[in-house]
Amino acid sequence: MAKSNKQVTAISTLGELKKSGYKPVSVKEELRRNLVKKIKSGEPVFEGIYGFEHTVLPDLERAILSRHNIILLGLRGQAKTRIARRMVELLDPYMPIVAGSDLSDDPMAPISRYAKDLIAEKGDATPIAWVPREERFTEKLATPDVSVADLIGDVDPIRAATLKLPYSDERVIHFGLIPRSHRGIFVINELPDLQARIQVALFNMLQEGDIQIRGFRVRMPLDIQFVFTANPEDYTNRGAIIT
Repeated sequence: MAKSNKQVTAISTLGELKKSGYKPVSVKEELRRNLVKKIKSGEPVFEGIYGFEHTVLPDLERAILSRHNIILLGLRGQAKTRIARRMVELLDPYMPIVAGSDLSDDPMAPISRYAKDLIAEKGDATPIAWVPREERFTEKLATPDVSVADLIGDVDPIRAATLKLPYSDERVIHFGLIPRSHRGIFVINELPDLQARIQVALFNMLQEGDIQIRGFRVRMPLDIQFVFTANPEDYTNRGAIIT
């Protein structure tokens, strides 16, 4: 959108968003588009990262241009996490979501029950909120106690009791970190420390972009740029990366 950030964030309803000419794009396409702009204009892409100008950074740029998920391998102190955090600067300054959505639903392509119901009820009057790019970055340190519920989600019995809903109702799901990172960047640091069964649970999201929670037949086409970091010493001596 060729408008200032102030003009863009003044848009407050779905109807206004449609009139603005907004078109949804995937987060990987967004990163690619903004990287191309920076390269063409000669702007520095990963400011503050030194020593990798002719090795790591060109490979990382190629991965972003190819819309790939990324794994950064390196010893401690080699700026793996810092590089991942710098990728936030390749996101658009602001992103529209359905106001109140836990999953940052795109107003033009909602995936959650909440957003779909709200749009069905209010139509073009559906309220829109704007999320700054800094809030579209989620980071999780892999430790042996991380569970599938932490990353993907689980049934919330307290919510079910409070709302008087059966466990078969999709609204009883409490989503984990990964679904809540929809349309953003999700980083898992020290991947080898993540239990093998948890890594296997990530396969479906990496390959198909969707999730399953406790037998719920919920297909959620998640749009996430995954970045993993790992230390070669760790996955040879202590952990493993499942392939």
